[in-house]
Amino acid sequence: MSSGGIVDALTEAWNSGDPERIADHYAPDYVGIDVAQSTPQLGPEAVRRSVARYREAFPDLRLTTSATVTQDDRIALFWVARGTHRGPLLNIPPTGRAVEVRGVSLLSVSGGKVTEALYVWDLAGLLRDVGLLPDLSVESPVLG
Repeated sequence: MSSGGIVDALTEAWNSGDPERIADHYAPDYVGIDVAQSTPQLGPEAVRRSVARYREAFPDLRLTTSATVTQDDRIALFWVARGTHRGPLLNIPPTGRAVEVRGVSLLSVSGGKVTEALYVWDLAGLLRDVGLLPDLSVESPVLG
C-alpha cells in the first residue's frame, strides 16, 4: 500500500469510529508513543483500547488530514481532530464542549502496516477547549 493509500485508509478508519477497523492497520509488533499517555502502545490491542477511550470521550470525532510528508517508509501526517467532549478523558469529566486539536503523527510503515508511531498533539489546546486552561488570546491582568 502506498503512503497516500495508508494515510487515506487510516483517516477513513478513524472517522468510522470502529476500533477493529483502525487496529487492522497496525502490525503485530507495533510500538506507539502518544504524548498524552504514560506508557507506549504495544500491538493492535493497545491501539483498540486507545481508540475506544478517545471515541468514548468524543463519539463524534472527525479527523482531517491537512498535509503529509513521506520519505521511504516514514510518513509525517499533519491532522486536525474535531469533536464534542461527551465522555471522560484523562480523568476529565465530560464538558459537552466542542474541541479542535491539531497534531502530527510520525509513522513508520512496513508491508502496508504501521510498525511505529509518535503522536505529538496540542494537549494544552484540548485543555483550553474544555475549560481547564485559560484562553491565551485574552490579555492577562498580570502580564498585560
